[in-house]
Amino acid sequence: MEYTTLAAVDLGSNSFHLAVGRVVDDQIYALDSIKETVRLGAGLGPDKRLDAQTQDRALAALRRFSERLAGMPPESVRVVGTNTLRVAKNAGDFLQKASEAIGFPIEVISGREEARLIYSGVVQSLPLADRNRLVIDIGGGSTEFIIGVKLKPKVMESLYMGCVSWTQRFFPDGRIDKKSMKAAELAARAQVQAIVSRFEKTGWREAVASSGSARSLSEAMVASGRAERGITAQGLEWLREEAIAAGDVRKLSLPGLREERLPVFAGGLAIMSAIFTEFSLGQMTIAEGALRQGVLWDLLGRVHHRDIREVTVDQFVRRYHVDQVQSQRVGALARSLHHQLEPVRGETDARAETFLGWAARLHEIGISISQAAYHKHSAYILAYADMPGFSRQEQGWLSNLVLAQRGRLSKMRAAFDDDASLATVALCLRIAVILYRSRRTVKLPRLRISRRTKTLRLEVDGEWLAKNTLVAIALEAERVEWDGVGLAFETVEAP
Repeated sequence: MEYTTLAAVDLGSNSFHLAVGRVVDDQIYALDSIKETVRLGAGLGPDKRLDAQTQDRALAALRRFSERLAGMPPESVRVVGTNTLRVAKNAGDFLQKASEAIGFPIEVISGREEARLIYSGVVQSLPLADRNRLVIDIGGGSTEFIIGVKLKPKVMESLYMGCVSWTQRFFPDGRIDKKSMKAAELAARAQVQAIVSRFEKTGWREAVASSGSARSLSEAMVASGRAERGITAQGLEWLREEAIAAGDVRKLSLPGLREERLPVFAGGLAIMSAIFTEFSLGQMTIAEGALRQGVLWDLLGRVHHRDIREVTVDQFVRRYHVDQVQSQRVGALARSLHHQLEPVRGETDARAETFLGWAARLHEIGISISQAAYHKHSAYILAYADMPGFSRQEQGWLSNLVLAQRGRLSKMRAAFDDDASLATVALCLRIAVILYRSRRTVKLPRLRISRRTKTLRLEVDGEWLAKNTLVAIALEAERVEWDGVGLAFETVEAP
């Protein structure tokens, strides 16, 4: 199904953004946007837990967003969380309340996935060019760096420094002096130094910045006559002197500098100054696109069947030299069994079968490391590798599914308790792996799988089982494994 209206929500460490776009052919035209300055990152205490006051402020903003999103199909809305939700120790509890408040699931994305989406949003707002572009986005809790050409990112990195976290760390009471500004800049430079050589090897012809910190710096320079447009090295030095002369962010009054940016202005200025120094930049242009626009474009690809996740799976299959004939055998059987148990009636069922298909294609990638316990290697790769298009939760789900393909199921008890549907999908994959253990295209008997109350039953021809004793023994062992995690599974002879 294709949708005429899409929405993206970016739960940033400084601000929450909602963007709604109208789809016409393969283009997105802005319909609406809402911004809420939540400062989620400021609610992180020394123990890395979000405080109650900040959570309440965030939930109130999400309830207001839900009014605008009311009635939109779940598949046409994507909500993503960034750095603060990556590091908060109580993020799980908050995300449950936040999802209920906004009415849609929330995906926490990795730093590099955030960088990829930012690049997509930025380049879609600029004329396409054949030259490399350096794109930098200073957020509330992290800063993303990308070099790409046209629509393709080449190098991506995310550093844990942002305008909110840097302001809290170096300017906690709002005071600005030479010592604190120098300390903030040196700390930021130390982080940037770790990545700059890799970016310089790729090279760029144009530097572009996105999001609020860069925009506020540019607006102050332009309005004060210190730059014609964008950000310049001379303009940054002037802003630095003005901030130190004011001595306190509350006393800083500059044309073009909006009051809402004052609480995080010093942190953003220090980070941008460090970036200009380490990357030897003279000037930088400002782009209109940002993370939320990138999420919209990514969502357009999904609903128009050009899902970047499919591209990622294809790349992993090639990278890890997967036996594609075997994965196709396993995948076809696993999906067939799942369809018997859960006929596709809507997008949710289709999503489960899609992930089962991806898991089948990737279930043996760990063999490239070692045949012994390859399912554990496969699960580790899927949990921790950079997988463009996949959120952290999606990678975790894939990883758990692949981990459950063989071996003891006791390791899966917690995951099954959190998501009952995972057990059903895992059972289909395990049976397929057992039946194709010979890695040959064999003629299988008619298989019928069904659910009766709390028991999952697999019907298999008795004569076939008698001739395939290894399969029969493995299926009998499954009964014990599933019983160990509180689920009933049995194999019976087909009538």
